[in-house]
Amino acid sequence: MSTANPQPLWQPDPARIAQARITAFQAWAAAHHGAPADGGYAALHRWSVDHLDAFWKAVTEWFDVRFSTPYTQVLGARAMPGAQWFPGATLNYAEHALRAAEDRPDEPALLYVDETHEPRPVTWAELRGQVGSLAAELRALGVRPGDRVSGYLPNIPQAVAALLATASVGAVWTSCAPDFGARSVLDRFQQVEPVVLFTVDGYRYGGKEHDRRETVAELRRELPTLRAVVHIPLLGTEAPEGALEWSAVTSGDTAPVFEQVPFDHPLWVLYSSGTTGLPKAIVQSQGGILVEHLKQLGLHCDLGPEDRFFWYTSTGWMMWNFLVSGLLTGTTIVLYDGSPGYPDTGAQWKVAERTGATLYGTSAAYVMACRKAGVHPSRDYDISAVKCVATTGSPLPPDGFRWLHDEVGEDLWIASVSGGTDVCSCFAGGVPTLPVYTG
Repeated sequence: MSTANPQPLWQPDPARIAQARITAFQAWAAAHHGAPADGGYAALHRWSVDHLDAFWKAVTEWFDVRFSTPYTQVLGARAMPGAQWFPGATLNYAEHALRAAEDRPDEPALLYVDETHEPRPVTWAELRGQVGSLAAELRALGVRPGDRVSGYLPNIPQAVAALLATASVGAVWTSCAPDFGARSVLDRFQQVEPVVLFTVDGYRYGGKEHDRRETVAELRRELPTLRAVVHIPLLGTEAPEGALEWSAVTSGDTAPVFEQVPFDHPLWVLYSSGTTGLPKAIVQSQGGILVEHLKQLGLHCDLGPEDRFFWYTSTGWMMWNFLVSGLLTGTTIVLYDGSPGYPDTGAQWKVAERTGATLYGTSAAYVMACRKAGVHPSRDYDISAVKCVATTGSPLPPDGFRWLHDEVGEDLWIASVSGGTDVCSCFAGGVPTLPVYTG
């Protein structure tokens, strides 16, 4: 900071602080778990560090985590690495991701947008039905807890359903985006030996169709562990020989059966960038991701059932997994498949407008591109629903903060966050009750 007392660019008004979920959580945790009632966020953060057991127990109770078998203690082994969380507990991530289907079946769980910019909803009931049918098919194919299931898929509703069906049966999900070439995909998938591959025939980007059928054929040849391939005809082609049709494996009317797995049972595999040698496989657990994402999305991002959560991402980036976890908070998630700048640089603001996004996530690079291109979001689009613009990928420069403040809204919460694939979450996240400083 250049000055001794920098002025905040923005600060939440008292009503916004009072309405924030983290405010309610702190008051409740003070009453039930010994959290500090006063001292604001700084005191809550200090308590969460000093009293790990009490904090994480409070998170699971506040968000009503359903342990089918109770845990014997919050933190077993305290070693790092090797800490053991909630030993004895069993649960299922997908069960929590689909909870809103119970009381809001006809509201949208997903809003899918492609380069036509026409949002198409998938209701909670529809998503739950697809997951139930698909999970039953996976079990019929012999997929068991711990088996790996892979997706070569863009950011489409079928990818979300496939991830949740995989988690439902206790199998382990892993995905790559279809702009990855065969070698890049095999460098990742060959390490984990998947038994099922979900794949598209191609994808659309920048107004063009990209046929991926030859790549898919190569993946099938080079992944000898595959027992089944599920074909999603995004470009309308027929399923290749020996592949199952997406429509066939999701047509059953089956309620999902959620395999109850240990807290530390693997949920998915992410990968490091592979700049030194092969990409490193990074495993995260059903319980660990569940409670971490409830904390990060439900408290730090302040998301709930009335929100619409949009983040520009692909299935090859941890932000896609993070976006899917928006479902844990009952939030409608926005899936955009296409170029961030098609047909023009302002395209992502149009997505926010058409979907009523309340939390709009993008990259610092996109914000700076908009500034350079002279985009005027609040003038040219109705983005009045947007309460927060979050950026990641790289630090947001001071000019980016000022541009968002001037061109998107003066009462805009800007969250320049920084995370990691290794935790699939934030190291430095947003806090809805604190002021925002430029840079």
